[in-house]
Amino acid sequence: MVTDQKDGNGAAAGEEETFHRVNRRGMRTGYTTGACATAAATAAAQALLEQRAVDSVTVHLPAGRDATFAITACRFDRHSAQCSVIKDAGDDPDVTHGAEITARVGLTGISGIELCGGVGVGVVTRPGLGLAVGGPAINPVPRRMILEHVSAAVAGSELAVRGLRVEIAVPRGEELAKKTLNARLGILGGISILGTTGIVQPWSTAAWRASVEQAVDVAAANGQQHIVLTTGGRSEKFAMALLGLPELAYVEMGIFTGHALRRCVRRGVTEATLAGMIGKFSKLAQGHFQTHVAGNQVDPAFLGEIAAGCGASPALLDQVRGANTARHVQELIQAAHLNRFFDTLSQHVAQRSHDYSGGKLTIHALLFDFDGHVLGRGARAA
Repeated sequence: MVTDQKDGNGAAAGEEETFHRVNRRGMRTGYTTGACATAAATAAAQALLEQRAVDSVTVHLPAGRDATFAITACRFDRHSAQCSVIKDAGDDPDVTHGAEITARVGLTGISGIELCGGVGVGVVTRPGLGLAVGGPAINPVPRRMILEHVSAAVAGSELAVRGLRVEIAVPRGEELAKKTLNARLGILGGISILGTTGIVQPWSTAAWRASVEQAVDVAAANGQQHIVLTTGGRSEKFAMALLGLPELAYVEMGIFTGHALRRCVRRGVTEATLAGMIGKFSKLAQGHFQTHVAGNQVDPAFLGEIAAGCGASPALLDQVRGANTARHVQELIQAAHLNRFFDTLSQHVAQRSHDYSGGKLTIHALLFDFDGHVLGRGARAA
């Protein structure tokens, strides 16, 4: 159970929770692993200092408000204390929802506060994440939150002089990490402690976009000058089988083609292959670089123009323009054996992507069918 604290309007905690924890779409927000780790560490520091069990703590979130976290387990002695928080991700389908986040705070005899990762917190093995290689995957904002809150909890006490070691752990972290892209990013042995605001927004496109950009960062930092941007899991699988590049070079960009291309340019990547199927490619070919279905619909009229340029018959053009889906268009074109349509569509994707990159990327486009066969190819040199 997590509640937000009273605000300046004097709302009760329960009322404040309802107000703050339901977003504009009526969905309940949650709290990041970083916020939960901060709460657990703060509670452990208090338990060690006061030599008593702590049942809740309040932390200040980077988003600018306070939140109170229930402490689900607390044990202590004169040398150390350990506390746990159960992560509540709200209505977000987060793999860490319900995970136990623990913090152990112990005396070191050396002035200062040391932060480290324990069981279930991943270890960084590749550059490009903004974290030290060999260190725990605790991102900068959570790191700062934890250190600031623990420091404040023991300020002016003997513990501040004697020095503390804070160890963050996630008992099921290694198992949970198998459901993430951590291994591909070079984070091994567990999950990452994440969060820039402390709050999880349900179905957060911002978090999705950030993960795409981070994947590009890691690939570039590890020397990948050719990155493969795929529109989904199947197209990534097909591209892997065809191209044979290191796994690190493949980034599942989803709907964020524009962001991925810009990130490639920013990180000095010189070559990008876009791999996808006809639905997403039909949008990219028109220059729609965020391809979510709700934002940009497949345009049969545009596909009809391409078909006309490839010599489609009047009857085929009528069928294409009246098609229900992009896949329907594909089936019509294949039945008519107008296969250069697919190369032309792919060339449009390559040209549009090249232009979007400011001419700084060599672009290849690979259009797959739904069984992994290449339907079309396009290319545009930088």
